[in-house]
Amino acid sequence: MRYFRTEGGETASLVVETDGELYDLTETERSVETFRELAKAAALSGRSLRELTAALCEEAPAVDWSAVEESVRMPVDADEVWGAGVTYAISQEDREEEGDLGETYRQAYEAERPEVYFKATPTRTVGPGEAIGIRGDSDWDVPEPELSLVLLDGEVVGYTVGNDVCSREIERENLLYLPQSKIYDRSCAVGPAVALVEDPHDLEMTMTIERDGETVFEGSTSTGEMVRTCEELASYFRRHNYVPELTVLLTGTSIIPPSDVTLREGDAVEISIEGIGTLKNGVVEV
Repeated sequence: MRYFRTEGGETASLVVETDGELYDLTETERSVETFRELAKAAALSGRSLRELTAALCEEAPAVDWSAVEESVRMPVDADEVWGAGVTYAISQEDREEEGDLGETYRQAYEAERPEVYFKATPTRTVGPGEAIGIRGDSDWDVPEPELSLVLLDGEVVGYTVGNDVCSREIERENLLYLPQSKIYDRSCAVGPAVALVEDPHDLEMTMTIERDGETVFEGSTSTGEMVRTCEELASYFRRHNYVPELTVLLTGTSIIPPSDVTLREGDAVEISIEGIGTLKNGVVEV
């Protein structure tokens, strides 16, 4: 099952794709408008999301994809967005020749405790079709494609695609500058859907960067390369921490462009994760 939020004019809808069909869950007697509402209802009733959704689909009208594809928006309004880092070997291997910085990343990769950090507020996060941002004081900026967890009260209820946009220049200048390299206007993108997947650790992932109609980078990987589990990352996020009702937790960078590739204003970034969908964003300087 995949859940999409659509907006048209002053109306918003929650649309679910199941068994190849689309249903508008907002046009039911219960009029469910958001994934948050649906997940809370499932938790309160003791029913699974699949079970509750199936029951709603029995009375929901079917819709065509052509009627909703242009109005798909960010699938959840997360209270906060968090990130996890150095969960793939490529993250620490990419920094091996950088002295103390490389050693820090190697230790994080091998340590019992993962790197978990605050990433974005709702006002710094964009959805499908919106532009991600690159900093005006940085000359090396990259998209970071990540499988992302949707958490209700800290528990995993679904999965989405995340883009943890980062200034590599600022990050490498000094690790104490990491918050500035990660947290700024339009530094995060989420979408296009929240999906229920059987095995989050066996999903193919791809990313492309296009400029003026030409592909300047493309790469692929599998979430099977992640050295930590989604539940492990969620558990560390919850430890001794205030947990908002709805959170998105990015699980780490899996594809890294080479050092001669940087985002530029006007670029287009596409990130696809098997079973979830493709997140497409333009690029603007902020």
